[in-house]
Amino acid sequence: MARFQEGWTGPVLECRNLCISYITRAADIPAVVDFNLTLTRGETVGLVGESGCGKSTVAMAIMQYMGHNGRISGGQVLYKGVDLATLSKEELRQLRGNEIAMVYQEPMASLNPSMRCGEQLMEVPMYHEGVSAQEARERAIQMLADVKLPDPERVMNSYPHQISGGQQQRVVIAMALLSKPSLLLLDEPTTALDVTVEAGIVELIAELAKRFDTSMIYISHNLGLILETCDRICVMYSGKVVEEGTVEEVFDQMRHPYTQGLFGCIPLPTADKDARPLIAIRGQLPLPHERPPGCSYGPRCDHFQAGRCDKPPLEMQAVDGEPGHQVRCVRWNEIAPPDYSGKGSGEERTFGAPVLTIDHMKKYYELKDSSLKALVKGRTVRHVKANERISFDARVAETVAIVGESGCGKSTFAKVLMGLETATEGKVEFRGKDIGAIPVQKRKREDVRAMQMVFQNPFDTLNPSHTVGGQLSRVIRKFGGIAGSEAVRKRVLDLLDIVKLPADFYYRRPRQLSGGQKQRVGIARAFAGNPSLVVADEPVSALDVSVAAAVTGLLMEIQRTYRTTLLFISHDLSLVRYLADRVVVMYLGHIVEQGTTDEVFSPPYHPYTEALLSAVPIADTSIQKKRIILEGNLPSVINPPVGCPFHTRCHRKIGKICEDQRPPEIDAGNGHFIACHIPLAELQAVEPVIVQKPKVTAAE
Repeated sequence: MARFQEGWTGPVLECRNLCISYITRAADIPAVVDFNLTLTRGETVGLVGESGCGKSTVAMAIMQYMGHNGRISGGQVLYKGVDLATLSKEELRQLRGNEIAMVYQEPMASLNPSMRCGEQLMEVPMYHEGVSAQEARERAIQMLADVKLPDPERVMNSYPHQISGGQQQRVVIAMALLSKPSLLLLDEPTTALDVTVEAGIVELIAELAKRFDTSMIYISHNLGLILETCDRICVMYSGKVVEEGTVEEVFDQMRHPYTQGLFGCIPLPTADKDARPLIAIRGQLPLPHERPPGCSYGPRCDHFQAGRCDKPPLEMQAVDGEPGHQVRCVRWNEIAPPDYSGKGSGEERTFGAPVLTIDHMKKYYELKDSSLKALVKGRTVRHVKANERISFDARVAETVAIVGESGCGKSTFAKVLMGLETATEGKVEFRGKDIGAIPVQKRKREDVRAMQMVFQNPFDTLNPSHTVGGQLSRVIRKFGGIAGSEAVRKRVLDLLDIVKLPADFYYRRPRQLSGGQKQRVGIARAFAGNPSLVVADEPVSALDVSVAAAVTGLLMEIQRTYRTTLLFISHDLSLVRYLADRVVVMYLGHIVEQGTTDEVFSPPYHPYTEALLSAVPIADTSIQKKRIILEGNLPSVINPPVGCPFHTRCHRKIGKICEDQRPPEIDAGNGHFIACHIPLAELQAVEPVIVQKPKVTAAE
């Protein structure tokens, strides 16, 4: 590390005309072209764009982790004035984890499953600084406390699989910060986490980075998260930066059509699925070796002009009056501000009679304990109370969202509904028939056909060895009531057309499809038998914002056409606000609030709903949010709290009554119910979590 100057005052990181290629048998594939970035001490820069645009490739080039076939084909990466390409393998080993650290999207990919967390944390200061095992242990315990992990000693002695996903991510962050690096790279560090855990980790990273004066590069497709964490932003498309500037400049005065397209895909509070629907970006990202001449975004751009936009080279241009704001577009000053009003359906939606009625449904799992302590106390059987007294209904053509953190019972309820589990008590009436105690194997074919599911991960739900046409044909033959190969084939082609996929996808296998295309096939399969009810379990959480907007629009279009009831399970409250007609909020197996979307998203709130809303990142500088960070973790469902299930984390707890008594269900009117001890008048007096700030005019 002697090559880095002591007391360096220049930029922590400089990427100068960086070009990154991957060597294949056919040719060099240019993954990143002409990337420039200057990062000063304590500054945070966000990299945003669709999957495949080169964000992670830039991070890997900075870490000098490009694999055997990746190389820097042009330009430089300078860390504190030193070209990283000139460092030896030993110098790079000393640099990584000490001066430069990285937090990856999947924490289990960064943790060794066969080593205790403490051993992995202690390795960092012992290897990089040569400290004793005792000192390394003390520092690791202190850092675990700094990242707000309860009982650091227990975490030190735990294997990674023995702690939750949020705790795993905090351990990885602690590991990255143990040597107080000057540069921290974060690649989608919160994508797989609940919004409440995400809010805590985002605040934690900002707090620790400020304490250590760490510079950060934040890679994310969540523009709301970028707004909350970053000073500047670089929007990447097809390996190039197409717009950069301060967060305020880019969010308020976006100049590139691609940036405008990304914002059109986001369900902001002002969006409305009927009057102001999301506008998906048409087409797909070009492959690196198939980029069109001139502007790579040209084939998808509404403002493309032949003879101007397709002429290389296309350089970054400074935006007048905004120092540091640059855009790679020849027409940026000719394009009018974006209009996200969209084109609504123009139809007034009506709902029919209830198609699904849940009445005091419970789902318990037996847990046998043969330990000596259990035998002495006579408690050899305990119960996991996954769902407790669930009651609500869903009507024809209605979208009901079920929201809450992981472990709150959403997916368990879906399993009972689909017949993968049976209810312990209560009723699950579907089209007037109680199916709660009937497993899927014993349900009538008509009942199975009428209730289908769209899963979160399309990669795991499609058979990799069968064609798309073959998989859809099987469902149609089983549930569609259509016989004959030609009639079945015609129905498959109709389904592909409905989900906006070309007819030749009939012969493709899942490996030949993108994530968004696979999800569309999953939707086609769910709707193949014209179901009455579709359960969508986080159907767009793993997709890019542009693909998610298209898939969301597709779900709504099919629902309108067939008047299907949609049960939407999600932790993305921005999307829930946009998509749902009614919302059911669950916590630790209980429904704590339910009502129409407008009612649930404005006071009176249940304190848990209030905390969920405050945790949602919103990509709008005119929105002001109240900050409520939930302390602690979700209690165990084996030993849930007595009284109100939320009292152990509640920021509005009013006393012992919350600890001892189950809260009553308060009727706030019009089917809006809140399970809370706090009087309704007091809940109505709570200030809104999300407030639209008044816009400041140029004269002001």
